[in-house]
Amino acid sequence: MRWVLTKGKLPTASWIEVVTTAHRLGIRSSSTMMYGHVDTPAHWVAHLRLLGRLQDQTGGFTEFVPLPFVHASAPIYLAGVARPGPTQRDNIAVHAMARILLHGRIHNIQTSWVKLGVAGTQAMLRSGANDLGGTLMEETISRMAGSEHGSFKSPASLDAIVTDIRRTPRQRTTTYGVPDAERVETAYRELAEWGGVGPALPLLT
Repeated sequence: MRWVLTKGKLPTASWIEVVTTAHRLGIRSSSTMMYGHVDTPAHWVAHLRLLGRLQDQTGGFTEFVPLPFVHASAPIYLAGVARPGPTQRDNIAVHAMARILLHGRIHNIQTSWVKLGVAGTQAMLRSGANDLGGTLMEETISRMAGSEHGSFKSPASLDAIVTDIRRTPRQRTTTYGVPDAERVETAYRELAEWGGVGPALPLLT
């Protein structure tokens, strides 16, 4: 499957070496999984178990981000190789599975409004995700692949996504700490230049 997707780019073993080395040097990282292309649920489970084992060894992952395959303009889909992205059932299954299989290891499961839209994101926040990232300002990968959900949301818009499902948003740092007052003030000011209001995000719910 990896060959179909990447045509020989960084193999799994090399990725593991890079990530574990970084973590042991004190460089933390996110973890991701793009799904809904040529994969199967067995691939999802294997990937999540691998991430869990690596986290047991290094403790260096800050979060897990499931990334639904955006198919519309993706070459692998246009060539007839990949399916047209995951179903809503797939999306819910992946986020829920991540919460269960990574429980006690990777605490934060992030959902992508860029790929899923508002309704899809809210469904994932009900299905295992606790993290909504972020304002972004600019995003090209999903947009070039055909996503139509935009590349910027104001903090107020992200707040609304969370509060509409009766959750309470909370600002976080990149490594999931609580930002100090000066950082919050700076974020207010910088986001105001983009027309945003309210505290800087991503959000924990």
